Amino acid sequence: SDKIEDELEMTTVCHRPEGLEQLEAQTNFSKRELQVLYRGFKNECPSGVVNEEAFKQIYAQFFPHGDASMYAHYLFNAFDTAQNGSVKFEDFVMALSILLRGTAHEKLRWTFNLYDINKDGYINKEEMTDIVKAIYDMMGKYTYPVLKEDAPRQHVEVFFQKMDKNKDGVVTLDEFIESCQEDDNIMRSLQLFENVM
Repeated sequence: SDKIEDELEMTTVCHRPEGLEQLEAQTNFSKRELQVLYRGFKNECPSGVVNEEAFKQIYAQFFPHGDASMYAHYLFNAFDTAQNGSVKFEDFVMALSILLRGTAHEKLRWTFNLYDINKDGYINKEEMTDIVKAIYDMMGKYTYPVLKEDAPRQHVEVFFQKMDKNKDGVVTLDEFIESCQEDDNIMRSLQLFENVM
């Protein structure tokens, strides 16, 4: 059966990343780090590409006490920059580079993109509520033992009022970045996902 598996492996179309040199130039990782990351990635995803189901399964392992599937769905969409239903090693590393080593501005821009679910360039209250709900679900009852059902909504009310500077019902990238930079509380709450990555 080993022989058959080998042949299968050969016939599976494998996605190989463009040169690591190029990725090294585009990210904040050294070549050595990229090799280690690539090895880990190939371990989890031998084909070199992750689809949403696989992404959810990998992600669920980190949050045994909650349901991470919804957050993983939004996260997957933020990683899937081409919006084609799969995340390649390059996509993964570019995002990781920003989240782990990017400037505050780059991280905020990335987070904005995560919250902008329909990718129209604005965050509305529904989008923010969906993400915050997903985070609560993922962290599970151990993190928030006495949470009321409407806690995510209240959480969002407060955030949204602070962020929507011109009160037009949507938050732009500029409003988002400005609010986060002037309010440590918002910044801290949003950085929740830094421990989540």
